[in-house]
Amino acid sequence: MSRQYSSATACGFASCRRFLSCVALFATLARVVLSTPAVAQTAPANTWFVTIVLPPKLLAGKPATLSVFGADGRLAPNVTIGLSNGQNVKTDATGRAFFIVPTGPSVFFADGSGASAVALVDEAASSSEKTSDHMLTVAPVISLRDRFTICGADFRGDAEGNRVTMNGDRSLVVAASPECLVVLPSPRAIPGAAKLVIDSSGAQQSKTTTLVALQFEAPQPAPTPGQRSELTVHVEGSDAPLDLSVQNETPGVLEFVKGNTQQVRTSGGSRNIAQVEVGAIRSGDYSFSAKLVPAPDIPVADRYLRAATPLAPKPLQHRVNAAADRLTSHPKDRDKVKQDIAKMISTTIQGHFRALLEAAHAAI
Repeated sequence: MSRQYSSATACGFASCRRFLSCVALFATLARVVLSTPAVAQTAPANTWFVTIVLPPKLLAGKPATLSVFGADGRLAPNVTIGLSNGQNVKTDATGRAFFIVPTGPSVFFADGSGASAVALVDEAASSSEKTSDHMLTVAPVISLRDRFTICGADFRGDAEGNRVTMNGDRSLVVAASPECLVVLPSPRAIPGAAKLVIDSSGAQQSKTTTLVALQFEAPQPAPTPGQRSELTVHVEGSDAPLDLSVQNETPGVLEFVKGNTQQVRTSGGSRNIAQVEVGAIRSGDYSFSAKLVPAPDIPVADRYLRAATPLAPKPLQHRVNAAADRLTSHPKDRDKVKQDIAKMISTTIQGHFRALLEAAHAAI
């Protein structure tokens, strides 16, 4: 019998002079909410939105599973998703939906509740090769509360047909294809070395990785208008320097001195931290989020940009194609290409073209 998992964890409150601190870790982010006691907690917005999760690579003509997360970070049942082959699927009680990947297109879209997701589509190989352990790919460091991807071969497109354990504890497969699985770490996982074992149709494969927890330390000194403070992000589970993306989610209350989304590198060592300089604009609730920055994948970004070119407005088609050419011919220029893609995203409405740009941006 399948179980429904929640990606959010409970958090307790601790007094800290002028504010309350609560650390809540969600499926895709490590998040902290800090508030001054003089200001009432802001009521959550009523707007409903979802996040659609597809395996990053699909196999043409083969089965696959997607999942949907609600605004609360939980898997969402009974959500109707439109697929790029014209069919609709509805998530089941576990927040997942099964479908068959169409043949022909090089990318596959899933849309619902104002959200769009995209995945690459590979053609089925003429002959299958038995997967060996070294063919599995997984990030060397993953977050305890982030979804992560395992890619290889010979997986089941039906998520329930793949059993993934982490140091012996069962993890939840939220999306699946014969080439890639998207997995939530076990709720009992702890920071440190982790052995992953994947059992698909009785065939076992394994891989090792490192689990980390991203924790925030309250800004010191306590933020007040006109005074600067330092926000500290602490990594537990690894003493290696790591690249993090830290985002200010309440720019009207607090500002990051060097931009509201910053990429920082942790110090490494036993106290593995990164610091961001912040300043208060006014009193109120403020929040931050942090996530690991994945290694760039230029070939994947190129595929997304090539698929985006024909969907781009005519004035942008040459620009998108030029970005792909520059990325492949001068990969050292990827930061400049990434900045240009971000500018295009900022002026593009929601839809398939934007989804492709966002996927390319994430891959870089």
